[in-house]
Amino acid sequence: MDKTKEQFDVVVIGGGPAGMLAAGRAGELGAKVALLEKNDSLGRKLLITGKGRCNITQAEFNDQEFIKTLGKRSKFLFSSLAVFGPAEVIEFFEKRGLKTKTERGGRVFPVSDRARDVLKVLEKYLKESKVKIFYNVEIKNIKFEEGNIKSVSLHPVKSPRSGVAGSEFNRVKEGEVIARNYILCTGGKAYPATGSTGDGYQWAKQLGHTIVNPMPALVPLKIKETWPQEAQGLSLKNVGASLWQNGKKQTQRFGEMLFTHFGVSGPIILDLSQEAGELLKKGSVELNIDLKPALNAEKLDERLKRDCQIFSNKNFRNYLPELLPQKLINPIIELSGIVPDRKINSLRKEERKALAKILKNLKLTVTQLLGFDQAIVTSGGVALKEIDSKTLRSKIVSNLFFAGEIIDLDGPTGGYNLQICWSTGYAAGSYAAQDRMV
Repeated sequence: MDKTKEQFDVVVIGGGPAGMLAAGRAGELGAKVALLEKNDSLGRKLLITGKGRCNITQAEFNDQEFIKTLGKRSKFLFSSLAVFGPAEVIEFFEKRGLKTKTERGGRVFPVSDRARDVLKVLEKYLKESKVKIFYNVEIKNIKFEEGNIKSVSLHPVKSPRSGVAGSEFNRVKEGEVIARNYILCTGGKAYPATGSTGDGYQWAKQLGHTIVNPMPALVPLKIKETWPQEAQGLSLKNVGASLWQNGKKQTQRFGEMLFTHFGVSGPIILDLSQEAGELLKKGSVELNIDLKPALNAEKLDERLKRDCQIFSNKNFRNYLPELLPQKLINPIIELSGIVPDRKINSLRKEERKALAKILKNLKLTVTQLLGFDQAIVTSGGVALKEIDSKTLRSKIVSNLFFAGEIIDLDGPTGGYNLQICWSTGYAAGSYAAQDRMV
């Protein structure tokens, strides 16, 4: 930019899902739009969502149920979700050639199972909307006067390059962009290797906004016990998981989980992680795994009693594969205290009931949440009370909008968090384009 000033109607900062949709929408409405991205490509984090498959939204619930699932802060999303909710997101991608499918639990994926195909749709949308993309740029300074952002100074962070068709990077040392409106879509702090390093929080704070302390969310749990290392890589489906503190159950989930070298992960564990983090601030936290949620303790004991007759000639170790995956056999033998070579028809009633209790309440001790480098999203961010829920406009800076993970709103696994990005990005782009400079 050779220290020259470029003027736009809307400048979007951050090329993640919220930023791409906001920029594309503003451009679609006729605004002259610049999209600023510090990486050399767009959608870095988008490409790793859903293990590279990209769970684009959640289609199982209507808008009211969707909001209820998100919890107490979710009413903030009501207006933007009503305009651009899951049905509109699916239509947006389908209309642009991306076929989708809905899997168990309302999770919506591209038929191709390729996150890159989702990104291609968004890149094409930006091109059609004539959005000018600047890669490899970081914010050097935000000029703020009389309640408004006047301009944003930039400097390159890597060798400039031309991006996707329709994008442009001006080959210069530094420059400045001026716009009527600005949209901050820099994401949170989760997966910092993708560029989500929390820069936007500092800029928002400098502009007068309150930042709710960012914390890792949807993150694996580290466990005190060492035996889960023996089960590393084992995925369990249709199990229950609950958090306990001071002998009281705090919350529970049902679904799929995974044992890892440090503890536990998987959808239901990730969904429990935020509350686990809050509970850890108050004291010790116990995680109970129900390996047989379809049977209550009495019914499970009846099954074990029958098995002791049916498999009477088997020893305990050779019988356990009837109940459990191979990787759990040694841990359960150790926890039960039953001699592995004993014939199962010799088990006493007390031993049988103790085994049933372990299968229904496999106890683990949570020591900590893993950090932002393992978190899927960030909990916390720009305080919702300082953002207009309909327009996503700042209540403090008149020409500033927010969208995506930077705001203090997050949800469980299953497409909820990308839907937050789509809905808020669409709303911010729409309203930011309404009063144009040119």
